[in-house]
Amino acid sequence: MRARVRIGYRAKRACIAAVPAGMSRYAAKVCGRRIVRIDWARMSQPATSLTFTKDPQKFFYDHLGLEPRWLEEGIGGALRRRCDDADLYFEYRTVESVSLEDGLVKSATRHVRQGVGARVVVGDKTGYAHTDELTLESLRLATRTAEAIAWEGAQSRSVALQRVRPRHDLYPLENPPIAVALEDKVAVLSRVDEYARRFDPRIRNVLASIVVEHKVILIVRAEGLVVGDIQPLVRMQVTCIAEENGERQQGSYGGGGRVEFAYLLENDRYLLFTRKAAEQAIRNLRAVDAPAGEMVVVLGPGWPGILLHEAVGHGLEGDFNRKGVSAFAGRLGEVVASPLCTVVDDGTIPNRRGSLNVDDEGTPTGRTVLIEKGILRGYLQDRMNARLMGMPPTGNGRRESFAHVPMPRMTNTFMLPGESDPEEIIRSVDRGLYAVYFGGGQVDITNGKFVFSASEAYLIENGRVTYPVKGATLIGHGPEVLKRITMVGHDLALDEGIGTCGKDGQSVPVGVGLPTVRVDGLTVGGTKPVRGESS
Repeated sequence: MRARVRIGYRAKRACIAAVPAGMSRYAAKVCGRRIVRIDWARMSQPATSLTFTKDPQKFFYDHLGLEPRWLEEGIGGALRRRCDDADLYFEYRTVESVSLEDGLVKSATRHVRQGVGARVVVGDKTGYAHTDELTLESLRLATRTAEAIAWEGAQSRSVALQRVRPRHDLYPLENPPIAVALEDKVAVLSRVDEYARRFDPRIRNVLASIVVEHKVILIVRAEGLVVGDIQPLVRMQVTCIAEENGERQQGSYGGGGRVEFAYLLENDRYLLFTRKAAEQAIRNLRAVDAPAGEMVVVLGPGWPGILLHEAVGHGLEGDFNRKGVSAFAGRLGEVVASPLCTVVDDGTIPNRRGSLNVDDEGTPTGRTVLIEKGILRGYLQDRMNARLMGMPPTGNGRRESFAHVPMPRMTNTFMLPGESDPEEIIRSVDRGLYAVYFGGGQVDITNGKFVFSASEAYLIENGRVTYPVKGATLIGHGPEVLKRITMVGHDLALDEGIGTCGKDGQSVPVGVGLPTVRVDGLTVGGTKPVRGESS
């Protein structure tokens, strides 16, 4: 007996797929990417204690009851009929978050999430099902559902499994940050609050938070490869609010990475973050209105690389280029930027927030040259888009969790340094804007147009940085901006480790970087007309 389940397609049409009897009661939700969430009446029980093993496979076997034969049966079930790719993604993640506001603990949470996602790929169609219960029955159901979505099934296939180890060991931690007591984290946040208020009496409020994560994953590939990874993550964020003469301004700063908790304490790094947030807030109290119009813009080193991430990086992801919707589609080998520009994505930098030993498809991460001296050289690829485009995967297949389909995403994206002295770049500008920190922004991938708000920026007048400005936004077109870069400094800096990238509703940690660069002719959205223009 077979039941019929209505299954959504990525396209606007829908189809009917036949699946085994009894499955229909689990197919509770279908979204545009053909994900079926299997809702079980009985929630799985998380492990009551954490064991910080360095062997992901042993962790799943010993502490979550996973058995080797489940892996073979699971991936075999996903391959019941000819397909182009398939994988199982097991995940056990613990996230702890504590925040302080006005000297008081505002929230403190710890939650555990576990589950497995099964994916089957046929051509450019993906069948995906996930469950949060790690049992053989649920694994069978997930793989059959994914296979049924992608391609109606036949008999199971036998797959011999072979364990492999990641090529890298980018975050070899002795003491995982999740193991540090909550009281110690609260104590650090309390010192942050105290330090900020002592820094300047105009600091009236302090918001600070620490989020740590401990994720264990195990990936089973269609060819029988089994690879695991343990991925720690730490992030600290400080926001200071200053008030003077009835005006309030704020400043934010933070950092982290795939590091031990002690990283925040080294050389009082957490106080450095606090001081930078406080300085930014105080500085903004005397900020003047931002100019408006097209002008020379100098981007500072480090976090301003987020503009490169949004304006260029997303446009170089394989899925957008395969579908021909990116401004860079079909332009390999063409000049797309100033010859001063070389842009890379590198997921192999030790301890960086965007780094991974393997991506979320089990492919080793690497260093991909995207633009070399102004010429487009490559795209960021997951396995499916690489296969369909006849290119090798680049280790950029990423997903938010076991409940999400992998897709091409950036890791750490930055521009290589040039030869100019950063001070020389400032001196070369008669009048312009110096942007050193950004709040947020967005980009339209189809045409490369972006909008970004600068949270810390200054006027440049007669070759000197003068007044801080407020309310500045940068508006431009990614490929055009790259062509207008006329000077690149030798001071490449990576960000402090706070970036989170959103795409198709999925968030993943990323890193960015930039040397000081001069852009000739970028539109600044402000409230004050530039010299020589009428309002």
